[in-house]
Order: sequence, then structure tokens, then C-alpha cells
Amino acid sequence: MATSNRIIKKYPNRRLYDTEISSYITLEEVRQLVLDGEIFEVRDAKTNDDLTRSVLLQIIAEHEQLGQPMFSVPLLTQIIRFYGDALQGLMGPYLERSMQVFLEQQQQFRKQLTSVVGQTPWTMLNDLTTRNMDLWQNLQRSLVESANARTAAAKPAPDGNAAAGNSGTGHAHGGAPPRPVGAKSGGKSPR
Repeated sequence: MATSNRIIKKYPNRRLYDTEISSYITLEEVRQLVLDGEIFEVRDAKTNDDLTRSVLLQIIAEHEQLGQPMFSVPLLTQIIRFYGDALQGLMGPYLERSMQVFLEQQQQFRKQLTSVVGQTPWTMLNDLTTRNMDLWQNLQRSLVESANARTAAAKPAPDGNAAAGNSGTGHAHGGAPPRPVGAKSGGKSPR
């Protein structure tokens, strides 16, 4: 592989020109570059804008229309709903990490199949599901902790001491309110 990214230019007529081999290529050939692990960028021939994501999405869209799609309609609608959502910035990293976990599991699965260790595909799928659930729960936990920390920092405690460490009862020790001065211990407080 070359040290710099391979550049593919996209022309207004939608043709793709691979500058490394000085030839026009098809979208299927771009897909083959992906499968071969080639690093490349797709650039607009006139503006030099980066069109790599757009072309990769086009490849995915074409393959989704052929044969058996990977993305169901409910999954695609959920992804669309995340655009503009407060959690949009977290969705990309979550999906990337989930894909990484899946690839690691797939590699482990293939390794175990070749060595016939005895773990069934169902067990491995269960392990993958468990890891994805753990990943999602950790993400949710960190979101809740982050939100709680921001809320606690923004709202002082009822006694005015934000760092009192109370348990939400409004009293420093979390129990009953303090006895009035002069009240006897164990007795009834005056009403």
C-alpha cells in the first residue's frame, strides 16, 4: 500500500477516476478496494470536497437493495431519528465500538471453528449479545452519571450547601430533622 491515501476523483457525470491507476473505475471496483483494505479518499474533481462517506453510503445503499439487506426498516428509522437528537454525538462512537466488538467476536469465532474447541455458534452469539448489552449499559450508566453530576452542580442543596453530602432528605445526616434546642432526648418534641 502507498504511504499516502489513494485519491479517486468523482466527476459531475458521476464517473470515478482512480488517480493511482489512471483509469475510470466502477462503484463495484471501489467496493473491492474496501474489501482489499485499501485506504482511499473520494474527492470532487472540481471542488476537491471529500465525498468518501457519500460514495461509501452509495455502495451500502446499492447492496441493501440486492439480496438480503443487513439493515431492517426499523433500524434505519431509529438511526434517522438520532439525527438532531441530543445523543447523536454518542451514537456514532457506540456503533463503531459495537462493530469493533462484533469483528473481534467474528475473528474469535473463526479461530475457534478452525480449531474445533467445542464452543457452539449459539454460545458465541450469546457472548456477543452479552458484550453488546454490557457496552450499552456502560454507556447508559456514564450518561446518567454525567447528567446527575451536571444537575447536582447546577442546583444547590436546600440548606444552601451544595457539598453537604446529604442523601436527598434535606438534612445533613439523612435522618429526622434536628431537635430544637432544649428538647429532651427520647421525648416528644414540642408542637
